[in-house]
Amino acid sequence: MRVAGSTEAATRGETRVHTTALVDLEAELGEGVEVGPWAMIGPGVRVGDGTVVGPRVLIERDTEVGEDCRLANGAVLGTDPQDLKYQGERSALVVGDRTVVREFATLNRGTQATGRTVVGSDCLIMAYAHVAHDCELGNHVVLANSVHMAGHVLIEDWATVGGVTPIHQFVRIGAHAFVGGGSRVAQDVPPYCRAAGNPPKLYGLNSVGLERRGFTEEVRRALKSAYRVLFMGNEPLTRAVDRAEREVPAIPEVRHLLSFVRSSERGITT
Repeated sequence: MRVAGSTEAATRGETRVHTTALVDLEAELGEGVEVGPWAMIGPGVRVGDGTVVGPRVLIERDTEVGEDCRLANGAVLGTDPQDLKYQGERSALVVGDRTVVREFATLNRGTQATGRTVVGSDCLIMAYAHVAHDCELGNHVVLANSVHMAGHVLIEDWATVGGVTPIHQFVRIGAHAFVGGGSRVAQDVPPYCRAAGNPPKLYGLNSVGLERRGFTEEVRRALKSAYRVLFMGNEPLTRAVDRAEREVPAIPEVRHLLSFVRSSERGITT
């Protein structure tokens, strides 16, 4: 359904647009969407069913927001990338379902490098966080207040990044990793691990997170064995990966950890 400053009935619920909101005629609002006071929704925007667009939210252009999302007061989505190489090329921002974007967070579109910035489903982007151009966030990712991402950052599923943490461009943060607040992340953080500090160091597995998410004792034991081989020995990391492949049970989680370390281009936080 297309809505521009009007209210229409929908099967899922009533789509409501506040009289002070501005919705471009080329924007598309799903069923049961709510648009708050002074919000602005530009051309090429699609908002999924049941999403709430709070007061003073700006969704500038070429952005897809999934179903049942919550965009809080003053959040800014789909603005031009802050990249000097950007020349006005068409690009997009894609946000999955049930993701929450809190107050004054900013999410930019991509550049010609990848064409889009992606935020997965069930994510929590807290106040004043910044998701830069060409970044990709998996599902269930948590960015605490004032996490500032440079371009081309990859954060895998279920990772958590503590507040006031800058992340260097092209850095990867692995699945189920936990990065402590105030860290300055300039190298990849391996999956399933905890890192904190400036510069950050590893502090073992994210054991609490793994247990909460239902990882079996067998999986956690195998990951602990792999961690010891990789990060607690004296041999170079490339040799440690080879040894871990020989000595640690090749369950999917261990294979993912070893593949992540082996494929790193920026180096691994240790």
